[in-house]
Amino acid sequence: MNKRVYGVLGISSIMANWNADFSGYPKTTSDGRIFGSDKAFKYPMKKMWENEGKKVLYIKSMRFLEDEKKGTIQLIPRTLRERYDYIFNEGKESEIKDSTVVLKNLFSAIDVKNFGATFAEAGNNISITGAVQIGQGFNEYEDSEAHEQSILSPFRDPTAKEKSKKGQDVEGEDAKNSTLGTKIVSDEAHYFYPFSINPMAYNEFVKLGVTDGYTGDDYQLFKKASLSAATSFATNAKSGCENEFALYVETENDTYLPNLTEYVEFSKGEEGGKNKIRITCGETLNTLKNRIFSIEIYYNTYTTEIITPVVLEGAKYFDILTQKEV
Repeated sequence: MNKRVYGVLGISSIMANWNADFSGYPKTTSDGRIFGSDKAFKYPMKKMWENEGKKVLYIKSMRFLEDEKKGTIQLIPRTLRERYDYIFNEGKESEIKDSTVVLKNLFSAIDVKNFGATFAEAGNNISITGAVQIGQGFNEYEDSEAHEQSILSPFRDPTAKEKSKKGQDVEGEDAKNSTLGTKIVSDEAHYFYPFSINPMAYNEFVKLGVTDGYTGDDYQLFKKASLSAATSFATNAKSGCENEFALYVETENDTYLPNLTEYVEFSKGEEGGKNKIRITCGETLNTLKNRIFSIEIYYNTYTTEIITPVVLEGAKYFDILTQKEV
């Protein structure tokens, strides 16, 4: 691919939890600002690729571990080496002393081709800086609040009676009742992620003959997943999280753009009205129009209105759900 790509990817979270910390609450910075990590965005993309039958290396998968002495069978996550053998050698343990073979295998995985990899197994110490770099996504809706919901379990807590005896806050009768769980969600949040694609990141590996580099087909696979993976990934916590915005700016290889999330602002629409996403990089991009191949903006036309104080010359607009031009 003979071009760079810069852009912004937007996620809406309505009564959902896009990216929780270890306490279960939405991740925040030290000053309380809500954000989502790049891993939160990459994971649904990897699941989407995996569901489509593509090779994905860096994703959790499980196997059974049988302990003959204890007579038990446990379900445990695969190690990196086990995952490598699972997808490249049909589950059979292989020799991986030949780094050429390892590199060719790694680049055949769609997640490695996009996001890079660190592979340190059996004498191989391989680091691949990904052509695609996704930053941290900050919530731009100032009135976002977290809510904790109590959930009734259909099962009794067998330890409740013992807790009560030890003076813990469990009444005797509660030992016979169902346990309570919690679910923590944001009432509403709107995350905006910066990203960039540098196809020249793999030039050294192309010279080594282990990959054909980052191609236009690789970019199209990334683009497809980045437009719909969050919407398609409907787990319990992520149900309510959707792709709502995307900006793609394709430029010449020697053109360098700043973090475009700094030029994207979100404001809540009036009651019954559409939300507004304001794009303020028009003047900057128009100045560089001779070095820009295309500008594409995808958004949810049912919920969102795009505002450009300075018109983006040559920009095309698409409905993010149908991906048809509007």
